[in-house]
Amino acid sequence: MKKYCLCVLGCLIAIVFIVGALSPSGAETEYLRIHIRADSNSERDQSVKYEIKDAVVDFLTPIVAQCDNKEKAEKAITDNLNNIERIADEVLIKRGFTYTSQAKINNEEFPTRTYGEFTLEKGYYDALIINLGSGQGDNWWCVVYPPLCFTDTKVYKYKSKIYEIIKSFFNQEDI
Repeated sequence: MKKYCLCVLGCLIAIVFIVGALSPSGAETEYLRIHIRADSNSERDQSVKYEIKDAVVDFLTPIVAQCDNKEKAEKAITDNLNNIERIADEVLIKRGFTYTSQAKINNEEFPTRTYGEFTLEKGYYDALIINLGSGQGDNWWCVVYPPLCFTDTKVYKYKSKIYEIIKSFFNQEDI
């Protein structure tokens, strides 16, 4: 029975690698990032950027949590671009800013980012871009899909598809 389980596990791993090799390559197609770009690097503009980050992430979390792939997450966000702008603009108005926000999904080049043991390689990624005013200031970022948002304590959540497939296989199997 052990040999059978090991053989099945080995086959599963081989299938996952083969499917991965035949899939469109690169992290560019697997991640949906979010970037909130401040109007400037002034302390006031940077501060409101973080308030907007909190409001937008609070809004998006339950929406994206229902999505089981990047395409669904991207559609859910696209369907809510006006709401995202409204939320950001409400924070801006409340804090006395005269500029507004602009939210869009765009494919852009981003540099390599490393946080703890996780590295997101340099490349082109689809991203929810939220420009505050001119959008010329420093940005805050995380990954919306899969849910991998970094907080001030650098805690993140990552779901491994390979682990989920193997776990589901063994939970359904009568061993």
